[in-house]
Amino acid sequence: MKKISVIGLGLIGGSLAVCLKKNPEAEVWGYDREERRLTKGLELGIIDRAAASLEEAVEGADLVVLATPIATIQELLKTLSGYSLKPGMIITDVGSTKSSIVSLASEVLSRHEVTFIGGHPMAGSHKSGVEAANPLLFENAFYVLSPTEKTPEEKVKELEELLAPTRAQFIYLDPKLHDQVVGMISHFPHLVAGLLVNQVERLHGENPWYHRLAAGGFKDITRIASSNPDLWRDVTLDNRENLLRIIDSWNRDMEVLKESLIQEDGERIRAFFERAALFRNGLPERNAGALRPLNDLYLDIPDRPGEIGKITTLIGEMGINLINIEILELREDIMGVLRLSFRNGADRDRVRDRLAKLGYTLYQRE
Repeated sequence: MKKISVIGLGLIGGSLAVCLKKNPEAEVWGYDREERRLTKGLELGIIDRAAASLEEAVEGADLVVLATPIATIQELLKTLSGYSLKPGMIITDVGSTKSSIVSLASEVLSRHEVTFIGGHPMAGSHKSGVEAANPLLFENAFYVLSPTEKTPEEKVKELEELLAPTRAQFIYLDPKLHDQVVGMISHFPHLVAGLLVNQVERLHGENPWYHRLAAGGFKDITRIASSNPDLWRDVTLDNRENLLRIIDSWNRDMEVLKESLIQEDGERIRAFFERAALFRNGLPERNAGALRPLNDLYLDIPDRPGEIGKITTLIGEMGINLINIEILELREDIMGVLRLSFRNGADRDRVRDRLAKLGYTLYQRE
């Protein structure tokens, strides 16, 4: 029986624990500084056993998963270095930056006969906490593993086999390359979204129409601005060198656009939008990326009493959880009157097919 310990029972840690429990040869332990999470984890069957301390959790473990925010992962690595760790143990993490964590692990764990392999499951949810643990969270999502040149291949294979119940797509990226790529496609967009929303918030103080009309496409492209501020403070600071380079590049490109506007260079502006459209339209449609996809459905409904209730009742009878519903007043660049939001694409597609058969006109954003 293998002992697997998950440190940190939030959404990611809890979902990993649920998946890892599918291995009949594994006993999944959990540890969290919040006793409430441990109690809930046991109550919901997310973990097999709750550890009273971090030391108890890792004692004799074959795999330790550090499923906490980045700053806490770094603290935990330093603490673990002072423990007696089982030879052959694998330690991994779920942080969205890799270079600093992998480097620190190499430094502080060097005296132990253990293997650290950085990890980053690219999956998430609008929900949080151990109560939101979902065994399907990682299915078909990219799961980055960041071994170094010194990492034994057999240990990488062993980790992938232990994580196999997640049904994720495992990819291997050098820690530095990971941070460069994810910095551009995930971390920087969070900064941009925050800037856009904060700018509208300032303008809202001058005129309330900014707030009222900030719906539709604006709300979609800035949804990630609702992310946990403490988590994203740590992420952006930890990946600051890459982000500073990206910001410099962004500023240069913005100056080119500014000059095009000053010169009224319509051809250059058109070429800018054309290039963006061509690349964006070629992005994979089904693969889960670094940012959580939108699982929204838009539809036209007759303006008559009970129509919305009829649709929500039908969805409930299908056993599908509708996570949000919105009547759209501003529909610039959006077809449809009603927006329905679902936990995943499979639920959305089932509802789409059912409503289509009933004669509703439906739309999805590409």
